[in-house]
Amino acid sequence: MNHDISQILPEIILAGFALAGLLFGAYFGKDAVARPLLWLTAALMVVLAGVVGTSTDMTVEAFNGMFVNDGFARFAKVALLLSAAAVLIMSENYMLTRGLLRFEYPVLVALSAVGMMMMVSAGDLMALYMGLELQSLALYVVASLRRDSVKSTEAGLKYFVLGALSSGMLLYGASLVYGYAGTTLFSGVIITAQAGQTSLGMLFGIVFLISGLAFKVSAVPFHMWTPDVYEGSPTPVTAFFATAPKVAAMALFARVLHDAFGFAVSDWSQIIALLSVLSMFLGAIAAIGQTNIKRLMAYSSIAHMGYALMGLAAGTAFGVQAMLVYMAIYVTMNVGVFAFILLMEKDGQPVVEISALNMYSKHHPGRAAALLVLMFSLAGVPPFLGFFGKLYVWRAALDGGMIWLVVASAVASAIGAFYYLRIVFLMYFGADKSAALDRNRSGVLSGFLVASAVIMVIGIVNMFGVEGAAALAAQALVE
Repeated sequence: MNHDISQILPEIILAGFALAGLLFGAYFGKDAVARPLLWLTAALMVVLAGVVGTSTDMTVEAFNGMFVNDGFARFAKVALLLSAAAVLIMSENYMLTRGLLRFEYPVLVALSAVGMMMMVSAGDLMALYMGLELQSLALYVVASLRRDSVKSTEAGLKYFVLGALSSGMLLYGASLVYGYAGTTLFSGVIITAQAGQTSLGMLFGIVFLISGLAFKVSAVPFHMWTPDVYEGSPTPVTAFFATAPKVAAMALFARVLHDAFGFAVSDWSQIIALLSVLSMFLGAIAAIGQTNIKRLMAYSSIAHMGYALMGLAAGTAFGVQAMLVYMAIYVTMNVGVFAFILLMEKDGQPVVEISALNMYSKHHPGRAAALLVLMFSLAGVPPFLGFFGKLYVWRAALDGGMIWLVVASAVASAIGAFYYLRIVFLMYFGADKSAALDRNRSGVLSGFLVASAVIMVIGIVNMFGVEGAAALAAQALVE
C-alpha cells in the first residue's frame, strides 16, 4: 500500500492543497486569501511538474493496475500542469479587476488538474471515469463563474447538460466493454480480446467510449458546446479550456485506445480518421465568418484537435509521439494567443471583436509582431514551429497508409489559413481607426505573449527536447 501511495503522491499533494485552500478561504475570508492562493497554486503546479518530469521510474502500476505511472503519463502531466499554472498567472489581473478573483477559482482549477492527472494515468474504466468526472465537475463551475452574466451562466449550463450526455455515452460504452470482457482493467480487456473473444458488443462499446471521449476534445460531431462555452466563459477560463483539459483528454484517448483496445487498431483507426477529417473541415470553414475572437479560437481548437487525432488514427508508436508533439506546440501557441486576447481592452473593458485589431501594429508594433508569429504558426506556415507539428502528424498518417487523410488535412489547413491571416491583415493593413485599444501595461501578459512567439521561432532548432521526450512517452504506451 505504501508503494501504491508513493505513485500517486503528486495527486495527493495537489488534492490536499486544494482542500486546505478551501478551508483557509472559509475561515479567513475569500477576499483575503484569493490572490496568494492563486500564486501558491500556480507555484505548486510548477514544482509538481518539475518533480514529475524529472522522475526516472519505469512503468509502474498501482492499486492492482487501476493507476499507471509511466513515461506517457508523466509527459502529459508536465504539459497540463505547466499550462494550468500559466493560465492561473495570466488570469490574476483580469479576475481581480472584474471582481471574479474568489478563492474558489484556484481551488477548482487545482481539483480539475487532479482529475486530469488521474485521467492520463488511468488503467481501468472506473479510474478513467473518476478522473474524467472530477475534471468535468470543476470545469462546469468555472465556466459559469461570472454569475451576473447571462452568457456565462448559459455557457456553464450548456457545458453541464452536454457533458452529462457525453458521460452517459462513455459509461454505457464502459458497461458494454465490461459485460463482454468480464473486467474493467485495460490490461484485462486487451487479454480477453486477444484470446479471440472480440465480439460485436465489445466493438459497440468501443464506439460509445470513443464518442464520450470525442466530446472532451471537442471533435466533430461532438463539438457543439465549444463556441458557446468559449464565448460565454470569462476569458482566462476560456484559456484554461483551450489548454490543459485538451492535453489530458487527448492523452486519455491514446491511453484507452492503445492500452485497452490495441488489438482492434484496424477498427478504431477508421473512426478516429473520420472524426479527424470532420473536425479539420468544420473548424476551418465555420471559423471564417466569426467576428468574435473567442469564438474563432473555439473553431480553431476544433480544427487543431482534428490534426492531433491524425496521429492517433495511425495506430502506431510514432503516431502517439506525433500527437504529443502536436499538443505541446498547440498548448504553447494557445497560451500566447490568449495572453494577447486578455490584453485587448478599451476603456478598461475587455474587447473580443476582431475588427478592433484594425491597424493594431501602428499603436503596438511589438505585440502585433508577436501575434503575427503565433497566427502564422497556428496556420502552419513554415518555418514556424506550428508547421513542424503538422509535419509530424502528416508523417504519422503517411506511415499508417492514410494518404487520403494527409491530402484532406492539407486542404483544410489551406482553408483555415484564411482566418488566421485575416487577423494579420487587419493588424497591418486594416482601416485606421482613431479609437485604438488601450495600452495595457501588464508585464505578465506581455511576457507570456512574447515568450510564446519566441518559442515558435527558436523551437525549430531542437524543440527544447520535447521531441525526444515524446518519443520515450510513446514507447512507454505502445510497447
